Amino acid sequence: MIKRTKRDGSRRAAIGLSDAALAELNGRPTELATAPPDPDSESAWMADGNCRLHPPATFFPSDGVGVDKARKICRDCPVKARCLDYALDERIDHGVWGGCSERERRRILKSRSDETAVTV
Repeated sequence: MIKRTKRDGSRRAAIGLSDAALAELNGRPTELATAPPDPDSESAWMADGNCRLHPPATFFPSDGVGVDKARKICRDCPVKARCLDYALDERIDHGVWGGCSERERRRILKSRSDETAVTV
């Protein structure tokens, strides 16, 4: 059984805060202290995502409310389309990627396969 702890209500008050304030609330640095991404790597675009300032668990929710929270973070992300394409190309089954839930990505993939079957 998974042990659950009480949620801190201060996270809900974080709506409307700057990236720096959110990063501080999440216990993450505003600018990640890592080497800059290799611009030639396939995943270099990830360094520009809004998700870098939030805990990974935010994007792997267990309920619909969590999905909505992740979508709000993705809404104005500069790499949203690239993120969704990556998740679809890699067939990632879990989490919110590019503002789309697991179910939405399955529908997109199904519609793509249906379109391919019709054109062949």
